[in-house]
Amino acid sequence: MTIVIHHNPDCGTSRNVLAIITASGETPTVIPYLDTGWTRPQLLALFAAAGLTPRTALRTSKSPAAELGLLDPAVSDDALLDAMIQHPVLVNRPIVCSPKGVRLCRPSEAVLDLLDRLPPGPMNKEDGTPLIDVEGNRLD
Repeated sequence: MTIVIHHNPDCGTSRNVLAIITASGETPTVIPYLDTGWTRPQLLALFAAAGLTPRTALRTSKSPAAELGLLDPAVSDDALLDAMIQHPVLVNRPIVCSPKGVRLCRPSEAVLDLLDRLPPGPMNKEDGTPLIDVEGNRLD
């Protein structure tokens, strides 16, 4: 299976998702989107596949969204896309693409639906929250 993760290594949720994917036996393609940036066609395709809009994909915390005036509901999708291209951190993460679909994986256990097989248990998130029990069952 080919899995792609748009990843921010400074984000705990993104690190959890990457760890889950890797523990499942997959070797994902990791795209460090803060370094590579986004293109408009790329964002439009990802959002369409994930059922997102620029507004629902906007990262509002720990980003410059408020200071850029992007939290105002009157800001258009085109303006949000322009801002996301200029400031890649404005896109919420991680976004994961697999043959089973595309998702914004928040919370991190959302990635489990995109995998062919679950990681062996037991498995916890970085913060210690149990994710998979010793028998290999999901706990979410």
